[in-house]
Amino acid sequence: MSALKKLAGQTAVYGISSILGRVFNYLLTPLYTYSFVQEKYGEVSEMYAYVAFFIVFLTFGMETAFFKFSSTEDNKSKVYNTAFTSVIFTSVTFILFGLLFTQSIADFIGYASRPDFVIYFALILGIDAFCSIPLASLRQENKAKRFAVINLTNIGTTIFFNLLFIAFAKTNYENGNHTVLVDFLYNPEIGVAYVFIANLLASIVKLLMLYPEVIKLRWEFDIKLLKIMVIYSFPIMIAGFAGIVNETFDRLLIRRMLEPEGGTVFAKEQVAIYSGVYKLAILISLFIQAFRYAAEPFFFAHAKQKDGKLIYARVMNYFVLAVSIMFLFVLFYLDILKYFLPPSYWEGLKIVPILLFANIFLGIYYNQSIWYKLTGQTKYGAFIAIGGALLTVGLNILLIPILGYVASAWTTFFVYAGMMVASYFLGQKHYPIPYNLKKVGFYLSFALVLYGLSWCFKSYITENLGAILSFNSALMFFYLWFAVNLEGIKLKDILKKT
Repeated sequence: MSALKKLAGQTAVYGISSILGRVFNYLLTPLYTYSFVQEKYGEVSEMYAYVAFFIVFLTFGMETAFFKFSSTEDNKSKVYNTAFTSVIFTSVTFILFGLLFTQSIADFIGYASRPDFVIYFALILGIDAFCSIPLASLRQENKAKRFAVINLTNIGTTIFFNLLFIAFAKTNYENGNHTVLVDFLYNPEIGVAYVFIANLLASIVKLLMLYPEVIKLRWEFDIKLLKIMVIYSFPIMIAGFAGIVNETFDRLLIRRMLEPEGGTVFAKEQVAIYSGVYKLAILISLFIQAFRYAAEPFFFAHAKQKDGKLIYARVMNYFVLAVSIMFLFVLFYLDILKYFLPPSYWEGLKIVPILLFANIFLGIYYNQSIWYKLTGQTKYGAFIAIGGALLTVGLNILLIPILGYVASAWTTFFVYAGMMVASYFLGQKHYPIPYNLKKVGFYLSFALVLYGLSWCFKSYITENLGAILSFNSALMFFYLWFAVNLEGIKLKDILKKT
């Protein structure tokens, strides 16, 4: 229980930066969707889809390799120096490539008139990749609070410059308030690129805050150690790359598949609707991210304990309970949360339940994935992710022309479900963990039943929002009450103060 309490505490601290902090960042969604036409928000979503691909490539699984070898290698500084130096090389090379071939890259991705997009993202990606190992070092040393402060500052900086450039300068400029400050801060030719400029400035601030970790670097490069780390991390990179295909490639495919029939503007608008509505499922995604930050070093630290597998199984119970609560929260209060988006986006609300449950499957998969990381059989993670990526591409190409972005939602659902099932059976063969499938299944099934009751109630009372929210709140409290009583003493032990 003390181990679980430590994990819960670190998840909470990481959550301050990755959940609470990004919830504030999430508030930028209405700023973008209300400030820019759908086509422009579609451009933002598409460019960040490219970011997700390249950040995996630039870090090439070295964070996980750093955790692995730092826990076994006697000379931890040598592991840090070797990992950091290798990532510095890829980051600098990427930035130089982006600056040298700006227009060619812009032409290739379909933004020939906006080569500045390429420049901004070459710098953002290079800096963020550069920061990855220093940030991993903070996690490895259990410096969760410092990690949280840096990430919160990064997010706060992003929000500040977005508000400055868009909410203040853009709004005043378009309303005719051309003061010296407004004209200095806003140029309509830059337009939606101010979103990227804000991100770049925040990345620079993050790099400056990591100065104490950066100067720890010693040019102690062990080529033999690097080879071992790359062999370990390469399958993780492939798995991560394939995972990004599962998570973001649908945005790129929606545009490419719908553009021939509907035109560029229509295709970007469909990307915007899908991306905007996907934000409503982000609560579970953010929790998964915070959990992964805390869980990866936690799982490695407890790998040699006799009761390690029992701890992993119990962690799964609480994880599924937490995401089930989030699933219900979003759907029960969707009639309020939908106002984060303009009414022109509401046609996409029908895919929110699909995306929420898909992300639950993804979270369970990430929870299970510790088996191949602990055993060193990372190739299985790559195989599972590649299989999911191939299925993602195939189903999207097949179904998007028929169902539009709804096809991408269902594809996400079935791909993550398949990855979860595959990982479970492979894990039970190579590193069996006694997961309580009945309890996990009950939490998910019970949440679905309560959502079904809510949907039936709403279908009969469509006009009375107060009655709908009251009924949903009663269901929400019932689920919480039932779960607390089911876990009872265990939850009290976790929450009990030391």
